[in-house]
Amino acid sequence: MFGKEKTGSSSASLPSISATPSGGGSASTKIETVIGPTANFKGTIQSDGGLRIDGVFEGVIQIAGNLIIGESGKVIAEVTAQNVSVAGALKGTVKAAGRLEILSNGRVWGDISVSSFLIDEGGFFRGQSIMPGEADMPMLEAPAGISQPSALNHDNDN
Repeated sequence: MFGKEKTGSSSASLPSISATPSGGGSASTKIETVIGPTANFKGTIQSDGGLRIDGVFEGVIQIAGNLIIGESGKVIAEVTAQNVSVAGALKGTVKAAGRLEILSNGRVWGDISVSSFLIDEGGFFRGQSIMPGEADMPMLEAPAGISQPSALNHDNDN
C-alpha cells in the first residue's frame, strides 16, 4: 500500500479531466480542483485553473479557469470565472468573462453578468442577466410613409 511497490500490475494513474464548454476562452480548461459528491465545503476558493463541484459549496469562487457544477452539485456563492456550466443548482451572482451554460437539469437563481448565455431545454434561470456591450437600446423608426401606431378606435365596432 504505502511505500510498497506493486508487482505484476500496471500503475493506474488518474485520468486528466478537462472541461470544454463551448464558450472557449484563453484560460486553461484543465480541471485542477474537484469537490466530490460527498464533500461539503464552506469558504473561499481562488485558483488560476478550473474547478468542478459535485458536492455542496457555500462561499466565494474566484477562478481564472472554468467552473463546472455537476448534477449532484449544490452551490451558494459569488462566482467569478471564465466559463460556467451548471448541471446542478447554483444560487448567487455569476460573473463570467465567457459563457454561462445551464444544462437541461441545471438550475440558477441570481443575477448574472456574462458575454454569452445558453439555456438548454429544461434548464431553469430566475434572475437578471446583464451582457456587456451596447448599453442603450437603438431607437427604431417606422418606415417612411407609415404613421406610428395609435390607440385602438372602438367607435367603429358595428
